[in-house]
Amino acid sequence: QVHLVESGGGLVQAGGSLRLSCKTPRMILSTFTSAIMGWYRQAPGKQRELVATITGGRNTNYADSVKDRFIISKDNQKRTVYLQMNSLRPEDTGVYYCNREDRELPWGQGTQVTVSS
Repeated sequence: QVHLVESGGGLVQAGGSLRLSCKTPRMILSTFTSAIMGWYRQAPGKQRELVATITGGRNTNYADSVKDRFIISKDNQKRTVYLQMNSLRPEDTGVYYCNREDRELPWGQGTQVTVSS
């Protein structure tokens, strides 16, 4: 019933790193391998924004605000998407979600990332 399960968030100082994971328990392998998956984030009172995407062929795109700092990757056999976040800044603070970029699924609960200055 749960489509997306995010984990790995936490409290970190500016300049630190975190690695987020997104598990897709209801997605079969053939669907996961071809899907375009994305990481999103949302701060309180602000709109959800797309942070990074990865295609079935492992082509990646990043928002300008995180380019050269974040890396999106995936493990097809584990049906899991990752977001490696480096050189974190306070403005990276928010709830991070994953979803299909090409065919939206019900949203998970996300994982909180808090970066202190």
